Amino acid sequence: MGASAVKHNVNLLAAAFALTAVSYGLARFAFGLLLPQIRSELSLDIGTTGWIGSSAFVAYCIGVCITFALNRACSPRAIAVGAGLASTIGMVIITLSTSGVVLGLGVALAGLSTGLTSPPLATAVSLQFDDAHRPKANAIINAGTAAGIVLSGLASLLAFGGWRELYILFSVISGAVAVWMLYAVPATHERTASEPMSFAISFAIFKRPGMLALCTGSFLMALSSTAIWTFGGSLLRYEFNFTQTDISWIWVALGLAGVAGAMTGVFVQRFGLVRVHWISLAGMAAGMIGLSFTSISVAFAFISVALFGASYITSSGAFLIQGIRLLPDRPDLGLGMPFLILASGQSAGSPLFGALLSGWGAGVALAAFAGVALLSACIRPRHFADKALVTP
Repeated sequence: MGASAVKHNVNLLAAAFALTAVSYGLARFAFGLLLPQIRSELSLDIGTTGWIGSSAFVAYCIGVCITFALNRACSPRAIAVGAGLASTIGMVIITLSTSGVVLGLGVALAGLSTGLTSPPLATAVSLQFDDAHRPKANAIINAGTAAGIVLSGLASLLAFGGWRELYILFSVISGAVAVWMLYAVPATHERTASEPMSFAISFAIFKRPGMLALCTGSFLMALSSTAIWTFGGSLLRYEFNFTQTDISWIWVALGLAGVAGAMTGVFVQRFGLVRVHWISLAGMAAGMIGLSFTSISVAFAFISVALFGASYITSSGAFLIQGIRLLPDRPDLGLGMPFLILASGQSAGSPLFGALLSGWGAGVALAAFAGVALLSACIRPRHFADKALVTP
């Protein structure tokens, strides 16, 4: 990415990275880390937690649809501030929850914030970055998820099992980031890139070459990912007898490895979208299979979860780049559509994995979801598959 592009937009990049870290890393994915403690205190069974986890992904879908509907009437700044507020309020409700119903409401509202996050940030990037620099800017922002995961893991180590205290801390951070959006995200839709931006939504978009592969592949990838994102902490705690401190360190390893996702744009430029797509999904599958061997050695847990983290963030970034290439005239849809499908897959994956885990055990459930990840890897991105990113 050009130095001048970064210099003039460092506040936007930093704020967008922070909002992604808060909404994805803290409001959504920290739930999987803290689930063992929450389950114990609220006396929730594995099936109930699966449906509660699914509510976050359903709400994410709704959030993305809301941003599409409001895209013409509201500025990227207004929607981004709304994302920060939804994240804050959702985590406050989680803090106050005394039952599965209240917990589900908070988790859903926190999940809504993630749906409100990505499309306005994509629009903001399209306003401030030219076509050559936009994919790398979006990849850097996408890696904010990993930073949020690292923060949640480190905070969990310091909280000594106090999940309510953690969510209070996360809420304060989220509120501060929401205020930051007022000063960092553009308040208008005036565009500086070469092509005009359209705000109409048409089903003809789905007929474009490559959209079927994008939607199918991202759905299957997301479905498989819930094995770790929703149930990773519970698997480590109840299947492999890890302490909460051990789980927190593993979560930190997951997040640190996920920072590699910031390099997705570089990987695609150097190796091509098809290779990055296949390798990242194969890495996700290997991570899930490796986790099932944790009973042999603790090292399997750290290596497998770290491999999953790096692979997931890279894979989601590759889908993001593919979407933006397919829909250059709609950067909000180009980024929002892959994540809408990702959320749909995760909505289906959470209860499905919970059912497999209850009925067949961890080994079968992990192997089945690893197979889904490999199936997604076989759905080759066809449109612009090997076109390198153009950078000065």
